[in-house]
Amino acid sequence: MRSENSRYTLQDFDYDLPKERIAQFPAAPRDHSRLLVYNRESGQIQDDFFYNLPNHLPGGTTLVANNSRVEKCRLLFDNGSVEIFVTRVLDERTVEALVRPGRKFRLNRIAEPAPGITAEVLDISEDGLRTLRLDPPLGNVAYDAFRTTPFPPYIEQDESLANQYQTVYARNEGSKAAPTAGLHFTERLINQLREQGVGWEEVTLHVGLGTFAPVKSERIDDHVMHREWYQISANTAGRLNEAVHRTAVGTTAIRVLESASDDQGQLAGSSGETDIFITPGYTFRATDAMVTNFHLPKSTLLMLVSAFVGLEETRRIYRHAIQEEYRFYSFGDAMLLL
Repeated sequence: MRSENSRYTLQDFDYDLPKERIAQFPAAPRDHSRLLVYNRESGQIQDDFFYNLPNHLPGGTTLVANNSRVEKCRLLFDNGSVEIFVTRVLDERTVEALVRPGRKFRLNRIAEPAPGITAEVLDISEDGLRTLRLDPPLGNVAYDAFRTTPFPPYIEQDESLANQYQTVYARNEGSKAAPTAGLHFTERLINQLREQGVGWEEVTLHVGLGTFAPVKSERIDDHVMHREWYQISANTAGRLNEAVHRTAVGTTAIRVLESASDDQGQLAGSSGETDIFITPGYTFRATDAMVTNFHLPKSTLLMLVSAFVGLEETRRIYRHAIQEEYRFYSFGDAMLLL
């Protein structure tokens, strides 16, 4: 039997975005980003600001946030002309990585990206991912001068923004990209939400290739998600099972909730790797509402949002956002989807 997403192609999730709508800097303060509020029942769209989030959340909801912290996994050598982007650490000397330029990292060759640092290419996967043996080990101080924040390619590398590319509640290091829906929260806003009776729970999903790798297959069915490590504690799962309503902060929090729940939406404490791929036709079991950013065309994140509100409604929301000059992507504005 063909799955529901068999009828969708990559082009179904494409849209045109003016370049000036791509945010290069976050809002200041964080919670002064704009907020688009969409109600799935009525189809109504409202325009507001993120600091007014408490006015729009359903009564009794519990926010579920991803507390993963971004690690400086992007190694830039020779003034940025040579790059090793570590996507997975296999052991202290062996890593999987995206590299640039590819010709410098050929199979069974030893590259020397900087004096005293070598990378032997042990394997090259079909998608170009290299398995490298590093000397010295990755934890060595020799790499410290080359470690940079892994900003996405549409944001200019600027280490002065490194702290702003972390959520204020980031704790568990391991992400290769920020869980960007959480970037809008300030300590003040979180305290205000708690004072108003909004629950706050944290889970962990280390953002990796599963979240940001581009979809290359024209048929959505053919895309294979990379696995990402997640964790939800038994205590957190228990409290969320008692919650009357759950609002996920970001697509990564949704990936945890949907991976750790049964068919009735009951959660269990667990940890491991998930390759869940959520596309239109998916039945959400553990997520009632979500906060999210505006995502890249043809991305798995946009597909997840389309699964939550419907593809045609997603297109309508994005047309509205572009017309109203919302700021897009990692440092951009937010949506609350109810």
